[in-house]
Parts: sequence; structure tokens; C-alpha cells
Amino acid sequence: MFEWIRMKTGSAMNMDYGKTLNLLQTDFPMRGNLPQAEPKMQLQWEEQDIYKLVQESRKGKPKFILHDGPPYANGDIHIGHALNKILKDIIVRHKTMQGYDAPYVPGWDTHGLPIEQAIANGGKVDRKKMSVTEFRDYCKEYALQWVEKQKKQFKRLGIRGDWNNPYITLLPKYEAQQIRVFGGMVNKGYIYKGLKPVYWSPSSESALAEAEIEYKDKTSASIYVAFQVQDGKGKLPEDASIVIWTTTPWTLPANLGISVHPDFDYALVEAAGKKYVLAQGLLEAASKEIGWTDVKVLSTLKGSELEHVLCRHPFYDRTSLVMVGEHVTLEAGTGCVHTAPGHGEDDFIVGQKYNLGVLCPVDNQGHFTAEAPGFEGMFYDKANKVITEKLTESGHLLHMSFIQHQYPHDWRTKKPVIFRATEQWFASVDKFRQEMLDEIKRINWTPEWGEIRLHNMIADRGDWCISRQRAWGVPIPIFYCRSCNEPVATQETIEHVASIFEQEGSNAWFEKDAKDLLPANTVCPKCGHDHFRKETDIMDVWFDSGSSHVAVLETRDELQWPADLYLEGSDQYRGWYNSSLITGVAVKGTSPYKGILSHGFTLDGEGRKMSKSLGNTVDPNQVCDKLGADILRLWVSSVDYQSDVRISDNILSQITEVYRKIRNTLRFLLGNLSDFDPAQDRVAAAQMSELDRFALLRLHRMIDRVGKAYDNYEFHVVYQAVHHFCAVEMSAFYLDILKDRLYASVPNDPARRAAQTVLYDALTAITKLIAPILPHTADEVWKYIPGVQLPTVQVAELPAVDASLFDEKLEAKWEQFIELRDDVLKALEEARKEKLIGNSLSAAVHLYPNADTAELLKGFEQLDQLFIVSAVTVHEAGAAAPEGASKFKGASVKVTVAEGEKCERCWIVTPEVGHDEAHSTLCKRCAGVIKSGAVAGA
Repeated sequence: MFEWIRMKTGSAMNMDYGKTLNLLQTDFPMRGNLPQAEPKMQLQWEEQDIYKLVQESRKGKPKFILHDGPPYANGDIHIGHALNKILKDIIVRHKTMQGYDAPYVPGWDTHGLPIEQAIANGGKVDRKKMSVTEFRDYCKEYALQWVEKQKKQFKRLGIRGDWNNPYITLLPKYEAQQIRVFGGMVNKGYIYKGLKPVYWSPSSESALAEAEIEYKDKTSASIYVAFQVQDGKGKLPEDASIVIWTTTPWTLPANLGISVHPDFDYALVEAAGKKYVLAQGLLEAASKEIGWTDVKVLSTLKGSELEHVLCRHPFYDRTSLVMVGEHVTLEAGTGCVHTAPGHGEDDFIVGQKYNLGVLCPVDNQGHFTAEAPGFEGMFYDKANKVITEKLTESGHLLHMSFIQHQYPHDWRTKKPVIFRATEQWFASVDKFRQEMLDEIKRINWTPEWGEIRLHNMIADRGDWCISRQRAWGVPIPIFYCRSCNEPVATQETIEHVASIFEQEGSNAWFEKDAKDLLPANTVCPKCGHDHFRKETDIMDVWFDSGSSHVAVLETRDELQWPADLYLEGSDQYRGWYNSSLITGVAVKGTSPYKGILSHGFTLDGEGRKMSKSLGNTVDPNQVCDKLGADILRLWVSSVDYQSDVRISDNILSQITEVYRKIRNTLRFLLGNLSDFDPAQDRVAAAQMSELDRFALLRLHRMIDRVGKAYDNYEFHVVYQAVHHFCAVEMSAFYLDILKDRLYASVPNDPARRAAQTVLYDALTAITKLIAPILPHTADEVWKYIPGVQLPTVQVAELPAVDASLFDEKLEAKWEQFIELRDDVLKALEEARKEKLIGNSLSAAVHLYPNADTAELLKGFEQLDQLFIVSAVTVHEAGAAAPEGASKFKGASVKVTVAEGEKCERCWIVTPEVGHDEAHSTLCKRCAGVIKSGAVAGA
């Protein structure tokens, strides 16, 4: 832009150029330097308490509550955190500028196994030599340290929120409310203790909920095992064997039965000289896998006819009962399912039906107990080989191969989990499942498929195992009678514990005796005894965060329940969205959120999952240090975040170029408003030229599009619309044409003031529209805009659409002209390449239009200014174009060298240069401006 100013003013005539250049370089720095400038601006925000300032400006307005899902306080933030927090910040800032009271209270999840592991593995403490409370104190200190570190990192991203008063799940008031949520579920009969198979993590030594499971590839043994018939009940001969298939040989010591489907056909076959039973629908596949080449079907019968047949366990002196169950499928195996009630949910259910009992010969660490003779002390996974060898020796192993399949893993330790029957505390989801499914229909879903996803998860999920065998968490406030072992949990006992936690925190559970945690004179409701012991399990951390809608939304005056929006990654359908819905419907009857908005995961530039081992991670802290937070925020706005998104150095480089275009447009607008007072110099649209009115029209089209995109959370549309307006509508068209009018005219020329009015409206509108995405840049611009009264753009309201400016005929006319202008610019570029001209002002343009274009051109004046050339000649419609003319759809264009001399001030080539003896190097217009002493920018 500076080069253009030099071109227009000339070094000798610098009385207007100098002041304009000084303004651009000094009064309005805006040179970028985001990594250096942003921290200074954030310090200013701290000093003025920007969050309080913004909230006070919206006091009494309708509320919009985006409730923050708490990140885990364990490590530096990653690019996924940045994506999530920036999206939230864009929404909160937009809603604020839309006129809502939109407080943002950030939070942290601070309990759980990873923190325990970090303390235990840190080498600074010996867990075995300290009390539970001492260990918990170390965990608390560790978590709070990371809360402070992450807080600084989130603030560096430009996230505006109540950072001085966040919610943290380990704080006493939060824990007390969590206990009350638990109590509400107890009072409604939703909490029970039961012996059931649950996901068990030997690496964590704790039960896990479904939300704590992730699936990864695992190689497992695939075995076919023969269970010899002991009592065929007249249906099967006793020299036959039922064939089962399993990928978990280690569960065979716990086998108590075999399940078949009552409606499937089962075949008694002769193969390899022996008799076997398996589903007829899987006979061909299983025979091929086992290696049977000559299979003869002796008879068939329904699965229901096999009920109560007894088989011998392959290596223990006990029987396996044949049962019928609807869970059996023909997807793989033999249709005869090895059933170990202690190691599978379906197994447990069918076992309960047949009173099999529950055998679970594996301890907390995954080692076999004495209930599995021959394997005592052996780790379950290592037992696979020993068990298959034993089956081979006894002749029961028909075939073994190895398969790779998706297998559940502990999402924290990344180690495989098992199903293991233990006594746990559960939330009975089934009792209020339908209410949750009804609520899901009422929620606003973005994207829409989120409704189906959560619906299916709630419809299919089992009861929620909420107990964990760990130390760092909120205790389950249950007492047991020492006389009869009756669990005691009443409204009074739970509220008493909550009140203690509210004052002292949950460490009180471990520091005090049971009698000191109970109301006075508490007795066992069953036997009347008055001595109790405490539950030692803690709550699932998803119960912690899932209680936040009560612990946060209902306890802070600036918030309200339910929240308008929850916004997290798509993994939270099984996590926070899930647990929040369960607790919300359980205790309050409705969902704690009105809307769900989810985003995808971050991938590298090639679409690969980010991994430290691959070296393809992007550190948001480093991006801020190198490029600035606004660049990272602009990237967030550029992607369709509802799917997985890509980021890399190359992508950020492209984003930086877009940022530079937007920033330079703002610099140009500001640089040409130094002498503009909006209170005095505005020009009404009705008094503007068509070009100016067209520019205003396109501005308000952009305002309309951006406003709708914000409302729909389509930030990539905001990004595209603003970038297009700055790069195409403004820089490549309107601003390009305006430069002569702005710099060469008399300052108070009505045409110049009209242009400045458009620039002013564009500047204020763009600044406001980008403020939710680029808060640092917008605030920097704001303080230089003439006439603004508000201390920060963050308390301004978004620009309104002026529909009176929309004129479809005017718009269509100028859109047709722009197409013609693009053709002329192409012809000028060709002439420049051929060295016929230098810059475009050294050219004269001859147009040879067709009839339609000729008619169009009748509506335009000053074509030389519109094309930025020194002369334009429009020939008769249909006139033959000379040789060398460029042919286009609407006209042929011939470029020649302009006749006359070049004005030293405006660089227009015209025969009028030198007509004023006092200014022999200037054209008539420039000479008049200089003589008047009124120079633009002076």
C-alpha cells in the first residue's frame, strides 16, 4: 500500500503523502508481531478486569449458558484442548456481542487414576509408607499445580472467562453437591450394590465404566474346544461332544455351561472319526477352519431340545450345563457359546436364569486364585498358553489359530481389560431409561447425527458401575452395620456427610471414624445396632464431572440450570454427555442441557492421528509463541470442526496468509480515515454514487451471511465470508478503484467523504464480526477507529443488517460489470507481460462490446477510474475489433499506450499535464488541489 501512495503523491509532492504514511507507520502500528503484542494486550485485559467489564455491560440481559466440560488436570494442554476451548470462546464472545449475558465459568476434573499413577511413579513418595489422607494430599497438590499451568495456557489462547473463580471437582463445595446428587439417586431407588461382571482393569486394579473403555487391536488365540456329553437327556449320544469357540482361553477355568439359541438348528455330525454338535448354519465355516474334510450329518435338532444336556468340563471334574439364550448368534464360531458367568454380561444373565452361580477365579491384579486349580498365581493372559497346552494333551483342543481383533482397553493405562464379576455399586439406568430417551428427542443436536448416537448408547447401555477401588476420588457415602452388614444410606446420613464435606472436604471420610460422619443416634434400620464401618470405594470420576450441572450451574448466581449448550469432542457421547444426562434425569427429571454441539479430533496434515512417536503433534503453546494465538484461533474458525480436522505447519502458514490479508485490509481502512469524523462527515447512502451504494450493499450481504453462520455455529462460513469480502469485494475491487479518489481529491470532496463513509462502516463491521474469532486483532483495531466510545470491542454489539440497502437490480448490474472488468484486467496483464505498458495508468483501453455489453456500459461513468487506466474508449456495439485485441464473452479489449504526459502526483497520463504554469508537472485536477491547499490527509 505504501508503494501505491508513493505512486499517487510522488516524492516531490509529499505534503499529503507524508502525513498518511506517518499515520500508517506510527499512529497505527498494526504490523503483526502477535507473539509479542498479544501477551501485552492480555495484561491490559487483566488490569481492566475484562471479564467483569463485559459481564457488567450485559447485566439484566437474557442469559446464554455454555457449561464448560472440565478438562483433566494432568499435563500441558494439547491441540485438541485448544480446538475445544477456542470454539467455546468464539460462541461465548459471539453471544455476548449478540446482546446476551453469557458468563463463562471454566472448570477442571481433578480426581482419578492418572493422578494417582503420576504420584506413585514420580519416585518422590512411597505410597505404602503413608496414610490414605497423606497420599490424597499429594494428589491434590499435583492436580492444583496442573490447574494453574493449564489456566495460563488457556488464557494465552485468548480465552475469556472467570479465571479467578473456576470450578474444580476437588473443592469442598463441589464435592458436597456431588454427594447430594448421589443422595438424590439413592432416595429414588436408583443406587444398588450387586455382584455382576464389569469391565475390570488389572493394570488399574479397579472396575471401569463403559466410558473408560477404548478399543484397540489385540492378537488373541482362536480355539475350538470339544466338551464331551455326559448326560444327553435322550437327545444326544454320550460319545458326542459339543464344540465351543472362544478367543479367551483363560476364561475356561470359570466355565459352568454352554449356551445355544433355542430356535437355531444344530447338527450332530461325524468328522475325523468322532461325533460333534454345532450349529448347522456355521457347520461349513467351522469345518473349514478346524480342518474337517469329510463331514457327515447324522441328525439335526433345535437348540431348545438341547436344554439341560450335561457336558464334562474339559479339564476339571465338574459338569457344564447346556442352556438356551437369545444372545447366541451365527456371526462366528459354532453357535455353542462357552459360558462363564463370572466373566461376561450375557453369561452372567443366562447363568442367573439357570441358577449356575458365579465363579470368578481371578483377583484384582488379574492373577488366578485357588479357585482355578493348576493355574494359581498365574497372570490371566500368560495362562492362555498353558491352558491350550492342557487342552491339547487331553485331546479336547480341535484347532487353534490367532486372530487380530478390536479388544477393550483401559483408556488411561492403555492395557487390556477383562470382564470380572465383583461386588460393585451401580446406578440402575434401566429404571429411568425411557425418560432419558424422551429427553434426547427434545435436545437441539449439532450435528444432527448426535441424537442417534446418544440415543443408541443410552438404549443399549447396562447399569452404570459407579464404584472404583482407588483412593483419589470422592468416597461413596455408604455405611455398613458392623452387626448385620446392612448398608445404610438415608437422606439424613447423606446430607450429614455432604455438610461435613462442604466444610472440610472429602478427606474427612478418611480422617474421621464412622460415628463422627453420621448424625447422632444413628442406628441400623435392620437390627438396631449402632456401630458402623465405612465404604472404602470411591465414585467413578464420570460421576464427578457428571454432577457439574448441579455443583456449578445451580450454585452460582450468574449461571442457570439447565445449560443452553454443552460443547465437547465426539468421544463425550459415551463420557460427559452420557453421565450428565443420567444424573440430570435421575435427580431432576430433565436433561441438564438444551443443546449439544460436538467436534471431531485433530489430525496431522496427512490425516493421521497425532502421536509423539510419529513426531506429528502440534503444540498450541509453541504456535502461540511462534505465530500468535489469533492465528491458531483463525485456524479453528477455518475448519469444519464437526468432522475430524487437520493441522500442520503448512496449513498454519496458509492461515497466516489469510490473516495477513484481513489485517492489511483493516490497515488500509484505518489509514484512510485519519481525517474522518463520523459525526460530521458521514454521507447518506442516497447521496452516494452507485459504486459506493453497491459496496455498502455487499457489506451488508456479508454481515447477514456471517450473522446466520454464527447462529448456526458454522464458523468456517464466517471465515470464508470475511476473507472473501476483504480479499475480493474490498481489496481487489472497491478499494482498488477508490485509491485515486481517496488520495488525490480535496479532503472535503463529497465523493471522497462518501467513500470514507463506506470504509468506516466496513471497518467497524469487520472489526466487530471478527472479534469473537480474533479478539486481540479486533481490540487493537478498535482503539484506532475514529469516534468509538466503548473501551473495547468486546462490549460492542454486532452490526445489524440494513435491508433497505439491498437493491437486486443494482447488484445484478454491478456483478455484470465486475465480470467485464475482470476481462479488462486480464487484457491489461497481457499487455504488461508483453512490455507494452508498465502500470495500468500508462494504458488506454478500447472496448468493442456486443449489444448487451454496450447497453450495460451506458449505465457507467468514469470508466477510466473503474478500470484504473488513463483513458477508455467505448466503440459502437458490433464494431470490428482490431488485430491483437483480446476477445472475451461480452467484448473485445484492445490495450494501447495512453497519450499525453504523466502527472507527477496522480500518475494519470493525460494531455492536460502542464496547462498550469505554476505546476507544470501536474494535471489540471492535481494542480487545483495543490493550489487550494486542501490535500487529502493534511
